[in-house]
Amino acid sequence: MADRAEWTDGDPERRTGVRQRLTWWADAMAYDDEHDRLATIGQSPENRRQVLIKLMWIGIWMAYLGAPVSDLTDGHHSVPATMCGALGLLAFAAIYLMLVFRHTGRALSRAAVFGALGTICVLAAVLTLTMGDAWLVLCVYVSVAYGAVLPLRLSRWAIPLNTAFMVAVGLLVRGSHGLLSALVIPSLLGGFAMSGVRQMVRTTRALRAARATVAQLAANEERLRLARDLHDLLGHSLSLITLKSELAGRMLPDKPEQAARQVADIERVSRQALVDVREAVSGFRRPTLEAEVAGARTALAAAGIAADLSRAATHHPDLPPDQEGALAWALREAVTNVVRHSGARRCAVTLDETDDELCLTVTDDGRGATGPHGNGLTGLAERLQLADGRLETGPGERGGFTLRAQVPLSRGAPVELPSQAAP
Repeated sequence: MADRAEWTDGDPERRTGVRQRLTWWADAMAYDDEHDRLATIGQSPENRRQVLIKLMWIGIWMAYLGAPVSDLTDGHHSVPATMCGALGLLAFAAIYLMLVFRHTGRALSRAAVFGALGTICVLAAVLTLTMGDAWLVLCVYVSVAYGAVLPLRLSRWAIPLNTAFMVAVGLLVRGSHGLLSALVIPSLLGGFAMSGVRQMVRTTRALRAARATVAQLAANEERLRLARDLHDLLGHSLSLITLKSELAGRMLPDKPEQAARQVADIERVSRQALVDVREAVSGFRRPTLEAEVAGARTALAAAGIAADLSRAATHHPDLPPDQEGALAWALREAVTNVVRHSGARRCAVTLDETDDELCLTVTDDGRGATGPHGNGLTGLAERLQLADGRLETGPGERGGFTLRAQVPLSRGAPVELPSQAAP
């Protein structure tokens, strides 16, 4: 807790970053809680609660089969007819549930779908013609099954055709005219409503997949950010620690006081590196040009490289914080490469303002680039791109290596001061 207070106290930008991250996570958790039920649409139940909810909805919807069940239990039919009707109703319900609920969660083959649809259509017609008008409600379930499993381009034709088929079958059954007129609209509405539910299920699946993809991309981006920060922070700090350790080792026999100062600098750099790593892991770090120019002067001096920083003015009020941070990272990475890889004797750092851009140039007289860009320059190019900037590298005019990082400046509208009347 003390470390967290040290990171955030006294720095409005860091406090804002903390609030933004906490707000984002709170919104994400609220979204998951609010849409928890929606996320289960089209999926198999994962726990007992979801199983009970699904069974409850199945029971409510299948309660409309009460008319055929009542017809079977009233004793109007013979025993063989009652048994055949019960078996037919069970077969119809099993096929219907397989189509509407299992196919919604896990798609069946086309042959199985069309075979099942044909079977329940035939069962509905045969049972209605043989058992009576109370069984005409089965045709409404057929329309719902069409809407649940058929593509929209097919269901918009199949549902009206099934309704017409229901009317034709009803006309052949005695005494079903009143019931028939009451089932036409439910057949149409139920079928097309189920088509809408099917589209909602497909959309929900697509949203679920998109959310998983976004979460994976966000995790990858955070890993890349952390890798860039750790590479830049540790590369610079460890290079400086190595140089000062070698220098202290050479001074130790004859100049113990100067060696002790180098060891104290090593301790200071190590502590600062630990703080920087903690801030980078927490996502709060935003380096400044002023601090990095001072760090560059120290690192180049420790490496025995003559530094020309006279043209590295760091006060630019028009430079936004993100762009300043990108330039600061660029200066840190460039100086680290000069110290570790260049073998240079001189290094010049300049900050030039051209039009609406600020250009950081780091030039050395070393051996130049000897291979493709490493992780540091690759990450640096990504940082500058996020800040609407760009990175250019190449040989210097007199050999060596030159790095240019350019970012846009933010120009405010000129303010016209009111003229004051002469006294």
